[in-house]
Amino acid sequence: MLKPKMRWSLKEVDRKKSEAFAEEVGTSPLAASLLLGRGITEKEEARAFLFDEGVAFHDPFLLKDMNKAIDRIRQAKEREEAVLVFGDYDADGVSSTSLLLTALRDYGVLADYYIPNRFTEGYGPNEPAFRHAKESGFGLIITVDTGISGVHEAQVAKEIGIDLIITDHHEPGPVLPEALAIIHPKHPEGTYPFGYLAGVGVALKMAHALYGKVPEHLLDLAAIGTIADLVPLYGENRLIAKKGLSALRQTERPGIVALCKQTGTEQSSIDEETVGFMIGPRINAAGRLDDAGPAAELMLTEDIEEAMMLAEEIDAMNKQRQSIVNDMAKEAIDMVNQEFPSDEYPVIVVGKEGWNPGVVGIVASRLTDTFYRPAIVLGFDSEKGIAKGSARSIKGFDLFQSLSTCRDILPHFGGHPMAAGMTLSIHDVDELRSRMVRIAKDTLTEEDFTPIVQVDAQASVSDITVQGIEELNKLAPFGMNNPKPLFVIHDAKIASMKKIGANQTHLKAAFEQNGQTIDGVGFGMGEYVDQIAKTSDISVIGELSINEWNNMRRPQLMLRDLRVDECQLFDMRGGRNVSSWYKNIPDVKVAVSFSRASGDPNVVFVQNEQDAQAVEMDGKNVVLLDLPEREEVIKSLLGGKSPARIYAHFSTQENHFFSSMPTRDHFKWYYAFLLKRGSFDVKQHGELLAKKQGWSYAAIRFMSNVFLELGFVKLENGKIEVQREADKRDLSESPAYIRKQTQFNLEQKLLYSSYRELKIILDEWMKQPARHWEERLT
Repeated sequence: MLKPKMRWSLKEVDRKKSEAFAEEVGTSPLAASLLLGRGITEKEEARAFLFDEGVAFHDPFLLKDMNKAIDRIRQAKEREEAVLVFGDYDADGVSSTSLLLTALRDYGVLADYYIPNRFTEGYGPNEPAFRHAKESGFGLIITVDTGISGVHEAQVAKEIGIDLIITDHHEPGPVLPEALAIIHPKHPEGTYPFGYLAGVGVALKMAHALYGKVPEHLLDLAAIGTIADLVPLYGENRLIAKKGLSALRQTERPGIVALCKQTGTEQSSIDEETVGFMIGPRINAAGRLDDAGPAAELMLTEDIEEAMMLAEEIDAMNKQRQSIVNDMAKEAIDMVNQEFPSDEYPVIVVGKEGWNPGVVGIVASRLTDTFYRPAIVLGFDSEKGIAKGSARSIKGFDLFQSLSTCRDILPHFGGHPMAAGMTLSIHDVDELRSRMVRIAKDTLTEEDFTPIVQVDAQASVSDITVQGIEELNKLAPFGMNNPKPLFVIHDAKIASMKKIGANQTHLKAAFEQNGQTIDGVGFGMGEYVDQIAKTSDISVIGELSINEWNNMRRPQLMLRDLRVDECQLFDMRGGRNVSSWYKNIPDVKVAVSFSRASGDPNVVFVQNEQDAQAVEMDGKNVVLLDLPEREEVIKSLLGGKSPARIYAHFSTQENHFFSSMPTRDHFKWYYAFLLKRGSFDVKQHGELLAKKQGWSYAAIRFMSNVFLELGFVKLENGKIEVQREADKRDLSESPAYIRKQTQFNLEQKLLYSSYRELKIILDEWMKQPARHWEERLT
């Protein structure tokens, strides 16, 4: 048995229904089952999702206040009034800033941008920046990807005579800023048909309104912010991402071209993972470590040489950011383990002086991944007495709602149910921790702290083909609310399994069903090689991909989790040194010795049936160190119990008399020999006799002891004397013979049986059916 690390939630889709839907839509049954599982049940909707049939961008003027905003921008153009685009320092904010600034300048507006410094100004609009804008001659400020929580700043703008247009997508608070216009897809008074745009999506809608048509040349920027900000990739976001990725593959924007060259990325193969793991992190790195200006300039420049210099600069920043994150994450994990253990604190809140506020969000993600708890990570500034931080959550815990109950100690915060940012007094950190822990204890159950993974469909190995995987890729781009599909393969056999990688930390395996195999790769899963018996039936979940090597294309499963439902047997017989493998057994274990007590608290000494019955082993890894004297003892140990694994060592302390039990012919010959001699000195001549007969000296002693117990001989002065008048008796009347026969039978059953035979025996004793072992182990 091997428990999965996650809760598997399988979407049940009727196979016949998916086959019929596949024919109707014109796709594979596998792709059809995924569409149905994701709630796409109509032909038109499915074809729109797969083939973009009938899909179009919404009218931007459906957004509340868009008319008002465009009229004010037109007025600024006519007056030759300077307009300031006020952005944010993450990838969404930078791409929003670059996109809207480009659109305004194309429209003929005199425009510039401003992105606050994360470290000196913090998140969002701020009063000094607004006052400086006024002094610099700006009459209109347009925020992008920020501003919805800037109630005070909006009042400042009004007081100093600057018009304010807010474009944002973060959750609106109970009080909206008093601005000239608020362009927000979730405006409380709005009716926009899609409420989940990224900040750059809202900026794109404003650009759409300015141009009077969809600005195709800006879709590359729109895709970066949309994908990097992890908004749901369906509806209008899917259209932005899909068309934007196509634009990125063809764009001549110097900044994108330079980034691809700097990172060795083939531009023509850019996909959502390229944006999420290559472009997005580098744009983010600038604002995380210093000023986001270089990232914005990279997106705006029209000079390839400048772009190459900027790309090199932010790539170096990204490497520095990775180093800082690794160091901070290690410190944070140690702090949790030592001061705020996750079994006592259902929400992690940690902070430290000197922690870089620019990367606390990444560290919070690391903590959430490590402990599967909502996590808030804060950087302390003791001079100002404030803590700045970011939070990440788990399914079932709404961060934004929970933090909203703490507004009295959070002068600045904003975000979403799964992520948030905040600023508070250092003195209020303990209070924040107490409140969040209390909320979590009231809302989360024990089950909520085990990660849940949504499995899209069950598949057999024969279902998985290269053509089928290519069909599945039509569901791309993948992301939030449209994740890469996960498949489960149940009860496969293990054709091969080994550790790979420089540090042997990864897993490579092949799984077989009905004569067909599929390769599987699990990064960071190398430890499973020591935890899975190669003869076990295994269930696995993973993402499907195509492995291309040596001009061959084969399906491949990128493993996410695996499970073994039956008790596993690990055959450690044959004199292997226990210390060489015992340490690799996971800690939930119990070792059993039938022959001697041990000082090791993990070793249980079992002498009889009562001791055996008392041993608790359900769900544990059981090590059988040696052999019992009687079969009934081990039957009592295992009977009706469900260990996860059994490691059968079965060491013996004595040398065996024979490779087999002495036969009656052996006894007959030896007795005839004694009758002929009358007496025999076993100590003096036993070894010579044994050598002559090809026996062992121990065998001579054993048979002599049996004859002594039966009264056939007597021992006098070290010599055996035959009792010629002794009554005729059967060998089975000798206690020594019975013990040896019992031991021999048990050894044959447990020590000298094949793996298959031993597994069947142990399954029977545990009352667990042996699952087609004949078939599996031939």
